[in-house]
Amino acid sequence: MTRQNYVFTSESVSEGHPDKVCDRISDAILDTFLAQEPNARVACETFATTNQIVVGGEVGLSDKSKLDEYLGKVDGIVRDCVRDIGYEQDKFHWNTVNVSNYLHAQSAHISQGVDKDGAGDQGIMFGFATDETPELMPAPIHYSHAILRSLAQARKSGAEPTLRPDAKSQLSVRYENGKPVGVTSIVLSTQHADESQSSDDIRAIVEPYIREALPQGWISEDTEWWVNPTGTFVIGGPDGDAGLTGRKIIVDTYGGAAPHGGGAFSGKDPTKVDRSAAYAARYLAKNVVAAGLAKKCVIQLSYAIGVAKPLSIYADTFGTGQASDQEIERAITQCMDLTPLGIRTHLDLCRPIYARTAAYGHFGRAPEDDGGFSWEKTDLIEALKKTV
Repeated sequence: MTRQNYVFTSESVSEGHPDKVCDRISDAILDTFLAQEPNARVACETFATTNQIVVGGEVGLSDKSKLDEYLGKVDGIVRDCVRDIGYEQDKFHWNTVNVSNYLHAQSAHISQGVDKDGAGDQGIMFGFATDETPELMPAPIHYSHAILRSLAQARKSGAEPTLRPDAKSQLSVRYENGKPVGVTSIVLSTQHADESQSSDDIRAIVEPYIREALPQGWISEDTEWWVNPTGTFVIGGPDGDAGLTGRKIIVDTYGGAAPHGGGAFSGKDPTKVDRSAAYAARYLAKNVVAAGLAKKCVIQLSYAIGVAKPLSIYADTFGTGQASDQEIERAITQCMDLTPLGIRTHLDLCRPIYARTAAYGHFGRAPEDDGGFSWEKTDLIEALKKTV
């Protein structure tokens, strides 16, 4: 039987975290190529450290004559990302950082399978949904993201001018009868401007935002607070620690509350099933829960490079299903074409919508009018109900 009373912890990191700076750059480059050509191929990795940003990987356009033109935009894309995040410190400044571009044309041996509408790689992908929050996300990761989004908005608006871009949050959430009811500990580390600011000074700044982000009554007298527990945190971002694309895959998904296939998302165009099939699995799991077919659902998909159809489809509702897991597996295959091309078409993924996903989670966000976060829609509810 699933445990009903326990404490579970998840963390989030801000857009200024070194790894998230790299995710943002990789996805912004992806968006630039997709804006030029919806079927552009991109696998872009970014590395960042003190005064240095290195971009590498492979890209492809059907009009090869335009490739050099778009590769020439990379320096400006990188600087725009760093400026928007907010880095203007001595050893990591958007205007003075050294940018090295090692992007090159996509391998013909990789493209040949994808051109036949097969998967861009082998792999396993998971999607998850739970009814413990309105967004059908696990509470610990959802509210860890909410705290950092709130602080970023306060920093960028000028409401909190001493905060800087690099930050991490961590929540330990107490569950009773399987539902989240409170927070046993809060960890928040944020970069700040003034070395004279103490941990108590920073807590006074961030505490109102934390309280506002969490549900009413979740913070009690017994909740432990750890704000900047090591003290001064002035040197941050890639100057404080190196960053790399794809190194925060648990932050990007479900905070450890569900399985993860291992593939990162950022910098990959939607022919890569690491990204698109993970979005499809979340879409299906969310619609299963939104339809009332289960209180909790995980879905796994698996693929082989160059092969269109998924090799396996697995659903688990943890004993909460109103139908059997096998019936749900059959239903989702009838309601959605799970070939890589079918996923891209159904969710309209071949458009420049990815830079916005690079921080604060790929899931639990509101669908947007231009197609952003289309995998968060719940438009399969009636079809799933009828099929089951």
